[in-house]
Amino acid sequence: MAEGGRPLRLYLIAGEHSGDALGAKLMAEIRARLGAGVVFDGVGGEEMAAQGLVSLFPLSDVAVMGPINIAKQLPRLIDRVHQTVRDAVAVGPDVVVIIDSPEFTHPIAKRIRQRMPSVPVIDYVSPSVWAWRPGRAKKMRAYVDHVLALLPFEPDAHVRLGGPKCTYVGHSLSERLDWIRAQDGAGLSARLGLDANARVLVVLPGSRASEVTRLMAPFGETVRRVRDACPEGLEVLLPVVPSVRALVEAALKSWDVPVRFVEGEADKFAAFRLAEAALAASGTVTLELGLSGTPAVVAYKVDAVASRMRFLLKVRSVVLANLVADENIYPEFLQENATPEKMSAALTPLLTHGPERRLQVEALVRVRERIATGDKRPSALAADVVLDYATHARLRA
Repeated sequence: MAEGGRPLRLYLIAGEHSGDALGAKLMAEIRARLGAGVVFDGVGGEEMAAQGLVSLFPLSDVAVMGPINIAKQLPRLIDRVHQTVRDAVAVGPDVVVIIDSPEFTHPIAKRIRQRMPSVPVIDYVSPSVWAWRPGRAKKMRAYVDHVLALLPFEPDAHVRLGGPKCTYVGHSLSERLDWIRAQDGAGLSARLGLDANARVLVVLPGSRASEVTRLMAPFGETVRRVRDACPEGLEVLLPVVPSVRALVEAALKSWDVPVRFVEGEADKFAAFRLAEAALAASGTVTLELGLSGTPAVVAYKVDAVASRMRFLLKVRSVVLANLVADENIYPEFLQENATPEKMSAALTPLLTHGPERRLQVEALVRVRERIATGDKRPSALAADVVLDYATHARLRA
């Protein structure tokens, strides 16, 4: 309980479901420390509601992805931005925490800073200023006091780009390192009845419809070529999420390689532990593969408009595992380079236990080392920063 018996008041703003999950863990950590000594207000989803937040409006009102959908919903999004600012000012919190979704949360933070310049604003999840529009980092200093980074290289990036103070608190995967490595690949193999002599390949064409649509055809031909190069035989496992399963099943009709679906988090990571290698769309899954110690080849394709904007990218790799390790462990094939010829040539040595596979396995240890946060969970490290700002804000008041 704060001085004078008044509880701390924290205003949290999430803009989509992954932010809701982060916000809920942060709330649970702070509640565990302060009990009734903290009150939460703001915007969130079901997970934050389970921690006691009564959201100003449903998260679905603003959880919109993609420029076309954002454009369609723009009037409502603008209205929700102004509604959130008015509510935050009326509440008068000790600290404001914006969580990811910069297109929604940053306009709110700018207006809160104008209306309540003494209230600290913390940004939980750094925008990818290190890859895209780096000038945003310096501009953020005008309305963000501290960034809580999910990736270990981001604090240095903010220093280099003149951004706000930034602390690495850890990716949610960092608190699952032991669980990831403990998943039972042998048990999954027995349940699926896999050929014990065959090589095992995990195929990950993405979790978005656009990714699946662009990658399933070249992935299918790549897998066929790899199978033909494996005299021991090839077992193909494909973890799938419900939202794209129908698309994947339709695309598989043109493949001439049998595929076994894998569902659920535990079996997905068990498949990673079992497989000799993976063929994956670029995304968070490359970090999951890296932490599992699974060699891989990575590919990605975007639409023609986005492809023409590639010159704006400021990183030497688009693969998260490579960025965390600060070296290009996973070969990546983008756009016109994502051909079956090139991908299969890189993938086959990984399945046949060539020196390429050994080098990847050795290098992936560094991904695990660099993402680790020691004895503290990410939510605990994030709570440390938030409560420090809240305490100092009370002292200045």
